[in-house]
Amino acid sequence: MSVPISRLSLLACSALLSACTAQRAPLVEPVAPAAPVEVQILGLNDFHGNLETPKDPVPLRNADGTTTKFRAGGAAQLTATLQRLRAGHQSVTVAAGDLIGASPLVSAYFLDEPTIRALGLAGLELASVGNHEFDKGAGELLRIQNGGCDKFTTRIPCRLEPHAPASFRYLAANVLTEQGTTLFPATAIKQVGPVKLGFIGMTLKDTATLVTPAGVKGLTFADEAATANAMVPKLKAEGVNAIVLLIHQGGRVPPIYDTLGCDGLSGEIVPLLGKLDPAISVVVSGHTHNAYTCTVEAGGAKRLLTSAGKNGYLVTDIRLTFSPGSNAQLVASKAENVPVLAVADPAVQALVARYVEAARPASERVVGKLVGAAMKDPDDHESSAAELISDAQLAATRAPNRGGAQIAFINASGVRTDLIPRADGTVTYGQIFALQPFGNNLVVKSLTGEQLKRLLEQQFKVENGKARVGSLLVPSAGFTFRYDLSRPDGQRIVDMSLNGKPIDPAATYRINVNNFLASGGDGFSVLAEGKDAFDAGLDLDALEAWLATNPVAPRVGRVSGV
Repeated sequence: MSVPISRLSLLACSALLSACTAQRAPLVEPVAPAAPVEVQILGLNDFHGNLETPKDPVPLRNADGTTTKFRAGGAAQLTATLQRLRAGHQSVTVAAGDLIGASPLVSAYFLDEPTIRALGLAGLELASVGNHEFDKGAGELLRIQNGGCDKFTTRIPCRLEPHAPASFRYLAANVLTEQGTTLFPATAIKQVGPVKLGFIGMTLKDTATLVTPAGVKGLTFADEAATANAMVPKLKAEGVNAIVLLIHQGGRVPPIYDTLGCDGLSGEIVPLLGKLDPAISVVVSGHTHNAYTCTVEAGGAKRLLTSAGKNGYLVTDIRLTFSPGSNAQLVASKAENVPVLAVADPAVQALVARYVEAARPASERVVGKLVGAAMKDPDDHESSAAELISDAQLAATRAPNRGGAQIAFINASGVRTDLIPRADGTVTYGQIFALQPFGNNLVVKSLTGEQLKRLLEQQFKVENGKARVGSLLVPSAGFTFRYDLSRPDGQRIVDMSLNGKPIDPAATYRINVNNFLASGGDGFSVLAEGKDAFDAGLDLDALEAWLATNPVAPRVGRVSGV
């Protein structure tokens, strides 16, 4: 049976059409451009061994300008907050120094070993050294990093358990040994998701004047900006996508604790920012205990500047956004200070509780009574607490066989807390330890009246073109001085008297200070000129002995300024 031509043609066309359809390439959906990559840096600073939640409420300025007071901090709460903030993010946790030193008894009594362990459990990975890391000397700091029970101080290491190496790494780009090497690594690189971050860590160049000089003998603290800039080519050569500076130096802002912003920013960090290489795009700072976050245009670049205040009250949540691809570029950055209010992490809470219990017998021992409260000045000016300490030092060293002191001084910044007696007037060892946690010895030296005036002139510094008190020496009862900041350098002390009589420049006076000051700490180099030094024992022993006499909290008025 024949098929009509027309039908054959239709079949052929149909077959041909089917073949064409079968051979046609499938439609390709358009590829969406790769999304930007966000990485997180969680920053903290100036923790100072605050394993327990500090008692004082924190006044935090919110983004809307309001202020909220709350109790914040604690190692277990810090850990839980960090864990919550990390969830769902590519993240690294870093710090900008003073994690230890000037710590409460529960940490300092154990040479800050529990703080190092707690921060490891909290997930800390990198930290710059701060000045307080050197409070017990470089040898003790190396033990803290590397582990072990070697004894470098008057306190007992490994009192509760062996000290394991820190699980995070200290960085110290500008801390040089006599051999010209750095005490700790200068830099570190962290791979955070697809992004490679370069970190430079350092302390402030004035660290040698802020700690006992004997503890940092042989170490040099180099210029911060020059050191950081010298690290940039090395990190670039290793292919980092951004460079972060962890520096224990900072600024000041009027609100002190800010979640967003740097309104009124001043301080040593400001000129330093202008000297940094433009490749350094994030600066995590510390030291001043102020909290701030903002973008600052300085040195030909916009840089994100942050600080989380002190004592673990806050954590800085930093977000960096990078362009997609293998050669990712930083395209945006932002930061916010987040209060540490989370529920406690059980593992860290158990660690803290164990050390609190071990410290309890020492902490709760009654050492004496105090009539009234001795309060610390929040800005390290003259205070009742400082005068109580200087009076105790004088009482402990006044006798001829105890050094024959006539005047005692305490540096106001060495006074760490208020001293408020309990309802019955008693004061505990834990309270005075919190007030003076450094474990310094008292030293009596001879200075002439002329040297004494030069010593007091060293209290002042010029910042942003204006003179201010840099570190105040608070005297014992009987000695008064007056200063005028409008006068030139070296001429600001306008009056000094002892028991109502003017100081004689040619006469010799016996001066008592702690060993930190005696060797030139806090920039008081004149004290190193003193002669006939006498070691009068521990500062805490002197305060304990003074409180046994049931003293009255002093009223301020020994220092006056124009």
